[in-house]
Amino acid sequence: IQTLIHWKLDTFVHVIHIVFVCLQMGYANSQQKAAGIHTRLFSRAFIVDDGNQRVLFVTADIGMISQRLRLEVLKALQEKYGDLYRQENVVMSGTHTHCGPGGYFQYTLFMITGNGYVKESTEPLVNGIVKSIDIAHRNMRPGRIYVNKGELVDSSLNRSPHSYMNNPEDERKRYEKNTDKQVVVLKFTDLDGDGIGMISWFAVHAVSMNFTNRMVSSDNMGYASYLLEQDKNFGELPGQGSFVAGFSSSNLGDVSPNTRGPHCMNTGLLCDYLNSSCPVGGTKMCKAFGPGEDMFESTRIIGHNIFMKAKELYANAVHEVTGSVQFAHQWVNMTDVTVQLNDTHTGRTCKPALGHSFAAGTTDGGGDLNFTQGAVEGDPFWDGIRDALLGPPSNQTKDCHHPKPILFSTGEMNWPLPWHPSVVDVQIITIGSVAILAIPGEMTTMAGRRLRAAVKKELEAAEKFKNAEVVIAGLSNVYTHYITTFEEYQIQRYEGASTIFGPHTFAAYLQKFTNLARAIAQDKVSELPVGPEPPFFTNLFNLMAAATYDAKPENTSFGDVLDQVNSIYRQVGHLLRPEMFLKVSSCPCCFLQRDKTFVTVEMYDNLTDSWEVVHNDASWETRFHWLKGSNRRSNATVEWHIPSSAPSGLYRIRHFGHYKQLQGLQTIITPYEGSSDIFRVVSSFYHQ
Repeated sequence: IQTLIHWKLDTFVHVIHIVFVCLQMGYANSQQKAAGIHTRLFSRAFIVDDGNQRVLFVTADIGMISQRLRLEVLKALQEKYGDLYRQENVVMSGTHTHCGPGGYFQYTLFMITGNGYVKESTEPLVNGIVKSIDIAHRNMRPGRIYVNKGELVDSSLNRSPHSYMNNPEDERKRYEKNTDKQVVVLKFTDLDGDGIGMISWFAVHAVSMNFTNRMVSSDNMGYASYLLEQDKNFGELPGQGSFVAGFSSSNLGDVSPNTRGPHCMNTGLLCDYLNSSCPVGGTKMCKAFGPGEDMFESTRIIGHNIFMKAKELYANAVHEVTGSVQFAHQWVNMTDVTVQLNDTHTGRTCKPALGHSFAAGTTDGGGDLNFTQGAVEGDPFWDGIRDALLGPPSNQTKDCHHPKPILFSTGEMNWPLPWHPSVVDVQIITIGSVAILAIPGEMTTMAGRRLRAAVKKELEAAEKFKNAEVVIAGLSNVYTHYITTFEEYQIQRYEGASTIFGPHTFAAYLQKFTNLARAIAQDKVSELPVGPEPPFFTNLFNLMAAATYDAKPENTSFGDVLDQVNSIYRQVGHLLRPEMFLKVSSCPCCFLQRDKTFVTVEMYDNLTDSWEVVHNDASWETRFHWLKGSNRRSNATVEWHIPSSAPSGLYRIRHFGHYKQLQGLQTIITPYEGSSDIFRVVSSFYHQ
């Protein structure tokens, strides 16, 4: 099998612009407008070719793949490569960080929560993903693939155990835990055995960085990638080096990384088990935390755990993947699928709708209003407001979604555009005996287990798929919220209320994916109907205000340092107090900073009499904050959390940007930079 895995968003740069011009995608919190960089976001592309067919798998550090994003990437690939990369053989998966950009959707609900369709968000994402594919395409070479799997404990928690417990007892007894602890790794090497890269799948929400964070961040999964790539590309800056480590989402629908569990913030006591609420403060007071003391420490711990397990599995992977590459894809109108429930009964999927518990949020980020999880009855107050503003759901939709009390009947709301997708992708790609299921949403633990088992059974009916390894790639191709089992749906916690196509949503997907698996196993993919194509809307709306021009105080220049560094600092590792300096800055949204960085930490090299960049704004050790002030003025704050491994020596911190001004009728964008004073880092203040 020929393979190459590559790579990232234009040397760590392409997504940074988006985070300053739009809401972050994930928590649907209108206050979470990005204003800084914790870690950069990357796209990682993996191409596998058996000499006859090829498949492309992309994992991107964003909340989810939207239908619009996928369609625009496929359009760009068509223009470059013709039919080489197309909807049938390309899978795009989001890591599900909740601290990435919004604004790249074409359906009304997501546009409302992301300030519309923001071209300044979407174009960098499209360009970055396509560039990662370009680099992979150029660098393909013969290689080998190995598969390994193991278990990772103490890094995930089921956030809706009440729903999980409604699954059949005999089914639950087959599994020791109520979340999947399985980690699956694909290891890629060249013919000499030198490592090229790897993909890892593990089921956990990327919500260690909570809804109070306003810095763009790849969260725990991105940190795992960062650690493994830094380990394999020793001495390289983030986003550089030949080894590529992709950590992909899986059936994470009911899985939280906040392993201390939900507690009432005002009392410290456990939240109500059934509804995840508190006696005083309701759902807003019920939050899950841990394992660290704050979100940065929790992100570090969970990400490090995922990294260590993947590194172990990679090192010990000896089972070689052989065989051919295959794929099957269909578009499905998920509002109109007939499901065979048993020999005598059928069910149907529904037009999309969200239930009351959707507005309650989860213990990883609760809603602001008086909704609670587990609601199986409507609320006259909120239903009255809905009816007055949006219109009531039809009786047919209410009956179809029972027992869900409908809050938003999005499938019956089409102004100014449909509120939810109807046509979705179902897709499987196989690499030898490894099958990757592209799931268009967030599948719960038990739903994922059932689907993997069913697809494995279909594949293994064919001789060539003995001992098939089936993995769930979540948040792929188009976003349709959650996918619970029928039994979990009855409880109507957040996940069930967000299963938009009704109680038989999972059964419909199970039916569709097993049909794809059967077609692959029996070499009958060509007989599958293509299905109805999704729309590509042109009349999208944008709620973002245009970027303003930049200003500065009199007698200052952009890049001036307002609060200088000290002359000496000690290596203090993870427990240090952030050291920072301020600059007269501009809004980062005026320039994309392509192939550049907003921040560098530089060390003086005595041998070459030059400054060497040791960290940039993609490094875990740095943080870049942007603060918008009055009268179009703004400041930037740079933090360097000095690691204990930092060599003693002379350092400086530099900040780069562009400011926007109007000269006559012409807009002028001008680069600027600033630098801290030189300071010394020592191992001890007493031994300099």
